Amino acid sequence: MIEFKDLLVELGRKINVPVYHYRAHKQTNKYIVWAEDSQSTSDWGNDTMVNQTLEGTIDYFTKTEFDENIIEIQNALNNGDISWRLNSVQYEDTTGYTHYEWVFEGVRYG
Repeated sequence: MIEFKDLLVELGRKINVPVYHYRAHKQTNKYIVWAEDSQSTSDWGNDTMVNQTLEGTIDYFTKTEFDENIIEIQNALNNGDISWRLNSVQYEDTTGYTHYEWVFEGVRYG
């Protein structure tokens, strides 16, 4: 299975969009930011956590109406066996961006 970070970086190359972890710096065009937010589940053995599954967000910022990259992002998540849901779509008046936010779950650490 492809690592989550690698999946997003590969996606960014495919759609020609930079990908950042936690925050982006002074972007003027389309970009993706992802971040882990919390633990969703874990596996325990002998009073020790042996697997930890994380939950987080993937945020896509675009100024293109009906941006086809939305489908590409969702296809990449499906093909990477990542559980996800589209959490919100917001238009940001101050920047002119439409901000799509997906919640992902199932990224394993450990």
